[in-house]
Amino acid sequence: MVAEEAPYPYAGQGDVVVKVRAACFTPGELTWPASWVDRGGRERAPVVPGHEVSGEVAEVSVGTTGLSVGQRVVGLTDWNRDGTLAEYVAVEARNLAPLPAGMDHVHGAALPMPGLTAWQGLFVHGRIETGQSVLVHGAGGGVGMAATQLARDAGARVLGSGRAKSRERVLELGAEEFVDLEQPAWEEAVGLVDLVFDAVGGTVLDRSAAVLRPGGTLISISRPPTVRPEDGRALYFIVEPGRDHLAQVVDRYRKGRWRPLVGSVRTLPEVPDAFRTKSGTAGKTVVAVA
Repeated sequence: MVAEEAPYPYAGQGDVVVKVRAACFTPGELTWPASWVDRGGRERAPVVPGHEVSGEVAEVSVGTTGLSVGQRVVGLTDWNRDGTLAEYVAVEARNLAPLPAGMDHVHGAALPMPGLTAWQGLFVHGRIETGQSVLVHGAGGGVGMAATQLARDAGARVLGSGRAKSRERVLELGAEEFVDLEQPAWEEAVGLVDLVFDAVGGTVLDRSAAVLRPGGTLISISRPPTVRPEDGRALYFIVEPGRDHLAQVVDRYRKGRWRPLVGSVRTLPEVPDAFRTKSGTAGKTVVAVA
């Protein structure tokens, strides 16, 4: 991975070009098959990684509606196209939402992936309802922190799980109880819940069906569940970009009902190092683009 000059992106029908102010990436995205091929399965290396963006619309292609040049936007981009770790990126307009005045680009870039993933897991797939009990596995991570806050905001009783070092942060975000996954029988501390949102996987996911009430739901973003509840639903999903859900997430952030956590802030020349090393802090690594 190198930082170098690249061609200005081409905006096709339905696209806009965004002048990037800040961007984020997922550390494991270079292992995703979609990172290296286009929608037709054709190799497209070399590639520009990154899929989370905050910036301004620099160009609107013919046939694109809903956005205008100079508008502040935030979004999650297509997996099969060059990404956001650049000065400019071409994005389908339908994958962008307006970034309200007063919201800075650094926090804007940290919002789409965890916010959309948590939103779709809880509200679209999990069908969360007020008064339910929700167990969030990995509540100290980016998606887990978003799910904890959004579930609490929806009127659920939230239990957050993770390693002991994340206890204080998870409770500050609104979880009523913290469950230490390093204790042998963490299921006993949970009891029974209506919904499990899993961002951990492994044996934690396999053991989670046992803590669901009859008719409960197990949602995972790590892998498809292999141990399913006898009376309930279990499913795996991959987050999908989209303006409607993103607008809901942005609106709740604007109203102070949840917030993404920013860890370190890097520059474009530092991106190769950022992919290779952990930031050492909780929260998203954000790349600030001048």
